[in-house]
Amino acid sequence: MQPPARIAIITDAWQPQINGVVRTWETIIDQLETRGYEINVIQPLRFRTVPCPGYPSIPLAVLPKRKLSRILDQFQPHAIHVATEGPLGFAGRAYCRKRKLPFTTSYHTQFPQYAKMYFHVPPGPVYKLVRRFHCGAHTLVPTDSIKRELEERHFDNIVIWERGVDCELFHPDRRIDLDLPRPIMMFVGRVAREKTLDDLCDIDIEGTKVIVGDGPDLNRLLKKYPDVVFTGPMQGEKLAGHYAAADVLVFPSRTDTFGNSMLEAMACSTPVAAYPVTGPIDLIQQGTTGIMHDDLTEATKQALQLDAKPLREYALTRSWPAAAQVLLDHLQWVDR
Repeated sequence: MQPPARIAIITDAWQPQINGVVRTWETIIDQLETRGYEINVIQPLRFRTVPCPGYPSIPLAVLPKRKLSRILDQFQPHAIHVATEGPLGFAGRAYCRKRKLPFTTSYHTQFPQYAKMYFHVPPGPVYKLVRRFHCGAHTLVPTDSIKRELEERHFDNIVIWERGVDCELFHPDRRIDLDLPRPIMMFVGRVAREKTLDDLCDIDIEGTKVIVGDGPDLNRLLKKYPDVVFTGPMQGEKLAGHYAAADVLVFPSRTDTFGNSMLEAMACSTPVAAYPVTGPIDLIQQGTTGIMHDDLTEATKQALQLDAKPLREYALTRSWPAAAQVLLDHLQWVDR
């Protein structure tokens, strides 16, 4: 099908949230609109909302099914993509099933692990619910390891959808002077319990630890680690300047499906230190673009010794236009 065509993207994660899911969809939508597609983003602030339990800065749509149906009936999309497993996502899935319309989904977040961490819910039943959500659709996942993990849990129709990085924005030439003791060990992302930021703050290396971002765990960390620099959230050139100014990006999360910040750091010639888990194992070329180790202090020490040149070269191979094309290739189109 040739553009212009109408694509509905249904997502529970959207502005003003700042996270990898939102940044991914902002960039992909820009790519699609540049190619002439008409995009309708159906997101929580178009509905009545309540704060997400355990994460009050995230709004959740309340009983969105009827209004969402009106929006989609009026828009008449040629393709529907359901991006998240929240209230809007379930309502979008129900709409498609009721009208016998094909749709695609994507898997961005390890909800089973988060449910255990925040609410002490065993992962098994949550995986069952998430599997039911994605059943009947082609599900786009960011990495090989996530694909294998979900297939082992009997998910089907899994498609790898790699992410890109904006190498014009994220560039070593944007380096700024942070005027902090070096090495500067930086984290960029949500300041939340699942990011395991205590592991970064406890790294036994002289220098400065910097956390860029905001989230529900910020106040606890501020009180516990007075020597850590907390900058708040950043975007655009200011964020790129901080990446380029860091000596190493420390990625302490054990639950991410991808980790956009790792690619952004590499584009700025900043190496990555991480655990050998899903996300890092798919992005880090061990000993070249970063170091993975069960001891995060050791990973950081080794990463600080890496040559900067291969980092940028690797990032240049990851293209957002290519990522947008993969999505287009797997959307399920209908004639209108």
